[in-house]
Amino acid sequence: MSVLRIGNASGFYGDRFDAVREMLTGGPLDVLTGDYLAELTMLILGRDRLKNPGAGYARTFLRQLEECLGLAHERGVRIVANAGGLNPAGLADAVRALADRLGIPVRVAHVEGDDLTAAHPGTLAAHAYLGGFGIAECLRAGADVVVTGRVTDAALVTGPAAAYFGWQPTEHDRLAGAVVAGHVLECGAQATGGNYAFFRDGDVRRPGFPLAEVHADGSCVVTKHDGTGGFIDVGTVTAQLLYETGGARYAGPDVTARLDTVRLTQDGPDRVRIDGVRGEAPPPTLKVGLNRLGGFRNEVAFVLTGLDVEAKAALVRAQMEPALGEVADVRWDLVRTDRPDAPTEETASALLRLVVRDPDPEKAGRALSGAAVELALSSYPGFHVLAPPGKGAPYGVFEAAHVPQDAVDHVAVLHDGRRVPVAPAKDTAVLEAVPEPPPPPPLPPGPTRRAPLGLVAGARSGDKGGDANVGVWARTDEAWRWLAHELTADRLRELIPEARDLPVTRHALPGLRALNFVVEGILGEGVAAQARFDPQAKALGEWLRARHLDIPEVLL
Repeated sequence: MSVLRIGNASGFYGDRFDAVREMLTGGPLDVLTGDYLAELTMLILGRDRLKNPGAGYARTFLRQLEECLGLAHERGVRIVANAGGLNPAGLADAVRALADRLGIPVRVAHVEGDDLTAAHPGTLAAHAYLGGFGIAECLRAGADVVVTGRVTDAALVTGPAAAYFGWQPTEHDRLAGAVVAGHVLECGAQATGGNYAFFRDGDVRRPGFPLAEVHADGSCVVTKHDGTGGFIDVGTVTAQLLYETGGARYAGPDVTARLDTVRLTQDGPDRVRIDGVRGEAPPPTLKVGLNRLGGFRNEVAFVLTGLDVEAKAALVRAQMEPALGEVADVRWDLVRTDRPDAPTEETASALLRLVVRDPDPEKAGRALSGAAVELALSSYPGFHVLAPPGKGAPYGVFEAAHVPQDAVDHVAVLHDGRRVPVAPAKDTAVLEAVPEPPPPPPLPPGPTRRAPLGLVAGARSGDKGGDANVGVWARTDEAWRWLAHELTADRLRELIPEARDLPVTRHALPGLRALNFVVEGILGEGVAAQARFDPQAKALGEWLRARHLDIPEVLL
């Protein structure tokens, strides 16, 4: 059976620059993908476009192609990337100009139709998440390079797979398998040991980038080029499968993949087989990411050293608050990083963090910076700040909306200029939650010990707008039997006090020995609003793993 080898060389705008060359020279590939877009990236590109209407795409991608387009052409590797951002047509033209200058005969196509900004007044960027069939049209017509705007991350894999194997939109199981493969690849080195809870299991100083050997039935093997760093095992793939997902139904514009059907098998060193994935008709609507400017933000961190930390914090708050009376949003956080009888000044110090937000840049700027600087000689003993506050910086707000699939003009613009409409999914199904599966039998009673959760479970967390997800998985069947009963939604609220008054939904995925929690509203208005210490919830899972519970001794 023929195999399509799809690699990934970028998990975000700013990822390792030389990954494109590494992937092209490290071993055989058929398609090389790059994911450059995230909710925050769309806001950044929107601000770029305000300054220059011809901007709006990931310029790093062009610089990478300048080094590697000839290499990809020589090796017959097709390139598919969402680096087009807000201006895929502009990036396609830039790639053609680059190829002409370098004398490389490549055919460049692009996908458009995701931009709905005109239909959402007041937004900086409003873009629907398109599926992979526009990419497939471009590849079937002979494109060597396909650039897109806002497609789903998994579409970078479903599109090439549908083109290569001739899949039709109703082949839901095959498409769902490709969606799962795409979700594993999309964040690059996170599948090869990067950001992994059990990172000490291998050498992750410079993890390689992943690739998937995709088969015609939708199954795949996730692996990496021989000789590259990092490692791939069932745990690293499980962690990435849980990243920024929710329940058992993982919905997209092409198909809804059932994550509760995924089977993972170690298929040799640095090889994990994924099969058994079932698919269902996609929902009748498309997700739309709405980015708008929310106002201006500023912050200052006061350093409180030695004795009387609480009293020092109270003094500076009382001194600052008159100047902040008219600011729309003021947040104080006292971070007790200090220790008694500390051996260094830094470990004797706590941080009092003040964040202000306001629609008026003057209020977010001068109201904070002037009042803070004026306290330099008239506040608590040892007064200083980590850095002087400056002008207020603009911040963004992300919201998600939905539109009918047929409300978007999804178009594949082929390398010869022909425009091919991509029909919306005809077979759709309204998304519904999967009933909670029965838990495994509990462990028999026995002695317990107070210990960190992370001794028996891994976790990975991330953001979706203002919500965060925390995926937790057990490494053994016995640990799963304990975890499934112990870590309820209420227990998570106890362990994560920020979530105590927030809606928390638990989704069980027994096939992965995993629980996935969605905590609504913990990130406020999203990462661009910078409302939280960890605005993307990247370390929320690691905090959870550090919390102590009564764990059965047989698991320790």
